[in-house]
Amino acid sequence: MSFGFTIEVWGDRALFTRPELSVERFTYDFITPSAARGLVEAIYWHPGLRVVIDRIQVINPIEFTTVRRNEVKSKALASSLRSSLEGGAAMPYINTKEDIQQRAAVILTNVRYAIAFHFEMTEKANASDNPGKFTDIFRRRIEKGQCYAQPYFGAREFPAYFKACPEGIAPRGAYAGSGERDFGLMLFDMDYSNERDIVPMFYRAIMKNGIVEVSESEVYR
Repeated sequence: MSFGFTIEVWGDRALFTRPELSVERFTYDFITPSAARGLVEAIYWHPGLRVVIDRIQVINPIEFTTVRRNEVKSKALASSLRSSLEGGAAMPYINTKEDIQQRAAVILTNVRYAIAFHFEMTEKANASDNPGKFTDIFRRRIEKGQCYAQPYFGAREFPAYFKACPEGIAPRGAYAGSGERDFGLMLFDMDYSNERDIVPMFYRAIMKNGIVEVSESEVYR
């Protein structure tokens, strides 16, 4: 059994990085399903439920700009952390003063989307959990603007704001009546079923009159 909601989300900037570009960041044209799921889970998450993105509506025109961002050039390797915990080696760290590096990024500006999603119960739900309970919690948190962590659009410096869509109806977007547009393959989500072999999943992002039907798309691994 599943229960659905529609929220409107917006922000000044967004960066949904294309994974095929390893150095300079270049954003997708609109929010990815995985970023939308992460945004919803920032509002409410529980091991007894699973959030599923059904539909994404692009409300504002797609606009890009270029910025320079401070990043670090090093990575904290999971193997080094494991060696420290299991073998007593020195704990690895990143010195941001030494490793800081400026990189250019192509980002989105003035973004606004409507995200339709539902949740499904999982085997991790306990005896006191039920769909009605989770539905009430979701509805209450969305209406009050409550969240566990600040939702963001791809990067933490780009905060996202949200509100409920009255009766699940999103405002008319800039691409209403514009027909069909194919954005090619886009990151769908990551498959975490095997912790030692996390696999990216992709889907064909086709927007029809400003709406992408995520749940009806075929997923490629």
